[in-house]
Amino acid sequence: MKKPQLGLLPAIVIAIALGIICSLFFPEWAVRLFLTFNGIFGNFLGMFIPLLIIGLVAPGIADLGKGAGWLLLITAGIAYLSTVLAGFFSYGVCSWTYPLLLGDSVKALGDLDMSGKIAPYFTIEMPAFMSITTALVIAFMLGLGLTQVKGDTLRNTLNDFRDLVFAVIKNFILPLLPLYIFGIFLQMGAEGSVWTVLGMFVKIIVIIFIMHVTLLVLQFCLAGAISKKNPFKALVTMLPAYVTALGTQSSAATIPVTLAQTKKVGVRAEVADFTVPLCATIHMSCSILKIVACAYAISLSMGLDSGIAIYANFICMAGISLVAAPGVPGGAIMAALGLLASILGFDANMQGLMIALYIAMDSFGTAGNVTGDGAIAMIVDSIKLRK
Repeated sequence: MKKPQLGLLPAIVIAIALGIICSLFFPEWAVRLFLTFNGIFGNFLGMFIPLLIIGLVAPGIADLGKGAGWLLLITAGIAYLSTVLAGFFSYGVCSWTYPLLLGDSVKALGDLDMSGKIAPYFTIEMPAFMSITTALVIAFMLGLGLTQVKGDTLRNTLNDFRDLVFAVIKNFILPLLPLYIFGIFLQMGAEGSVWTVLGMFVKIIVIIFIMHVTLLVLQFCLAGAISKKNPFKALVTMLPAYVTALGTQSSAATIPVTLAQTKKVGVRAEVADFTVPLCATIHMSCSILKIVACAYAISLSMGLDSGIAIYANFICMAGISLVAAPGVPGGAIMAALGLLASILGFDANMQGLMIALYIAMDSFGTAGNVTGDGAIAMIVDSIKLRK
């Protein structure tokens, strides 16, 4: 019989708890040992991110070129607009609420020395062979170019490279993530900052969940107004897809349920059959909502630039990069790591906090994404009827 596997979220929770507990009695030499691993793993992530961007973004954009003409353009455009607007919605709410609700936590965290008082034994430098910006440009160039090329040689090569990137994420990065998170919280516990971080985490999770529900209501109200359907009835109809995604943590695995519920809403079969699988890949509204909310809290507490200009750049670029989010738990935050570093200036420790905070709500983001796919299908169906 196949042994049951521990999910990524439970593993992360256990790693955080063990990191806090072990920080109470681990000697400094043991803490430094785990920090040495964290330094090596963090440097590997920095080296791997450009490869991840090329391997995931380029084939993702190229695959969009296989769509059905104008219907593809409309669906992709609406999905991208929904994703970007969700990012700006998250930024607006966070810039208003965080100073009021997280004031003490943000100030306390900002006063801490996140660079660490305890140093690793040694580090192994792994410089990336290209910058994040260069990798994004190359990925866009290859992806858009392949939509115009008839041959399949380069496309198949990129697809194989994408499978290789998936394998590295699934078989190496994700299994080691709990150990990496353990090291981060072990260090924070040893340095006395862990309770400040956890207190901020709880408040952020509550705020994000409220935004998450509000966003879904807004999406279906807009879809209902355009399609002349009852938005709340449609939202209730899509709930089985929401619940399924909570369990699977995968938009792709939830497609059969999302498709069935979308048709029950009243979307024609030929439209639902096209839009739902496509949106499962490119519609990431709740994912970007979480990423922006978590990133803004860390930017605010660390004294980084959190202005609208830099976040507008980040949101617009992330709306494209999240097309590359792989069908594994935490895929969206992996696809966004490069932008967090290159645009927002996040170092390895900040990225580790982002991963831990994001994974804690990963299933809710996936559930929100697939539920919102039903709203997009309603809009596309209404536009197709009028055409």
